[in-house]
Amino acid sequence: MTDTPTEKPASILVVDDTPASLKLLTDIMKAEGYEVRSAISGELALHAALSHAPDLVLLDIRMPEMDGFEVCRRLREAPETRNVPVIFVSAASETEEKVRGFELGAVDYVTKPYQRNELIARVRTHLELHELRHHLTEIVDRQTAELKESEKKLKSNLVESVGLLAAMVEMRDPYTTGHQHRVAEIAVAIARDMQLPEEQIEGIQLAGVLHDVGKIRVPAEILSKPARLSQTEFSLVKEHPQHGYDLLKNVDYPWPIAQIVLQHHERLDGSGYPQGLKADQILLEARIIAVADVVESMMTHRPYRPALGIDAALKEIQEHRGTLFEPTAVDACVRLFREQGFTLQGTAGSESLNA
Repeated sequence: MTDTPTEKPASILVVDDTPASLKLLTDIMKAEGYEVRSAISGELALHAALSHAPDLVLLDIRMPEMDGFEVCRRLREAPETRNVPVIFVSAASETEEKVRGFELGAVDYVTKPYQRNELIARVRTHLELHELRHHLTEIVDRQTAELKESEKKLKSNLVESVGLLAAMVEMRDPYTTGHQHRVAEIAVAIARDMQLPEEQIEGIQLAGVLHDVGKIRVPAEILSKPARLSQTEFSLVKEHPQHGYDLLKNVDYPWPIAQIVLQHHERLDGSGYPQGLKADQILLEARIIAVADVVESMMTHRPYRPALGIDAALKEIQEHRGTLFEPTAVDACVRLFREQGFTLQGTAGSESLNA
C-alpha cells in the first residue's frame, strides 16, 4: 500500500523580543502542526520574511530599534511579502495603536494576555482566507490567460474573414490585386510612426484591408476599364465607400471599421466624398488610410496609366498637406519612405524610394 501524500503545513513567522513570549507562541503554533520560524527582533524578522516568505506573521509591536509597526510597513512594501497576512500580538491595548496597525495593513490584532483557543482560531481563519485569496488569484490568472487565448483565436478568425472579403474584391478587379493589403501595410507603418496605441493600429490594419470592399458592387467592366472613366462611371465608383459601409455596419467589430471605410475618401477641406466631411469630423484612422491609399495608387500600375512612382506620390501628398490630407500622417509617410527606407513586404508591385 502506498502512502497518501500529505499537504505541506502552513509556515508561520513568530516575532517577539521577549524570549518567554516568543517560546510560548512558537510552542502553541508547533503543537497545531504549523511550520514555525522564530525571530527575537524586528531586523531578524524582516530578514527571515524576505528570504523566505511565510504564510502568516504573528508580530509583537513594542520592540527596540525596529518596532512591529515598522516591520509591518516594510513587509507591505516588499513584493515578496506584500500579501502575507500579519496579526499583531501585543500587550498594547490602546485604540490608537490598534487603528495604526490596521492602517499599516494588519489583518487582525490580538491583545496579550490572550486565550490560546482564540489565538489558534484567528490564525486558522486568516490562513484559510489567505489560501482562498491565493486560489482565487490563480483562477483569475488562468481564466484571464484563457480569455486572451480565445481573443487571439477570434482575432485570427476575424483577419481570415477580412482577407476573404478583400480577395472577393480583387477577383473582380485583377489590375489592382494586392491594393487593399498594400494600403493596410502603409497605413499601419504610418500609424506606428505616429506612435498610436497598438489596439488602434489593429483596427487601422483591418480597415485598410477592407477599405475598398464596397467595390464588390461596382460593375467589373468599370473597375478594369483601360481608359479614363466618364463622369457617370466615376459617380458609380464614388459610391463604393457607402456600399462598403452598408456591408460592414452590422458587423460587431471592436473598432469603427464601417465608419473608417465610409470616410476613407473624405478630405480635410470638405471636398471628399460621400459626405463632404471636414477636418476632425473625419476619423483619424480614415485620414491615415486616405494618405496610404493615394500613395499606393500613384506608385503602382493602373489599367488607364503606368505607375507614377513614389516620388510623384510623396509630392502629391506634400502639396496638399493640411488641405486635403492629415498633416501628421503625411509627415509620417514621408519619413517612412525618405528617411527610413520603407518598402512594401510580401506583395506584388513593391516599391521603395530607390526602386
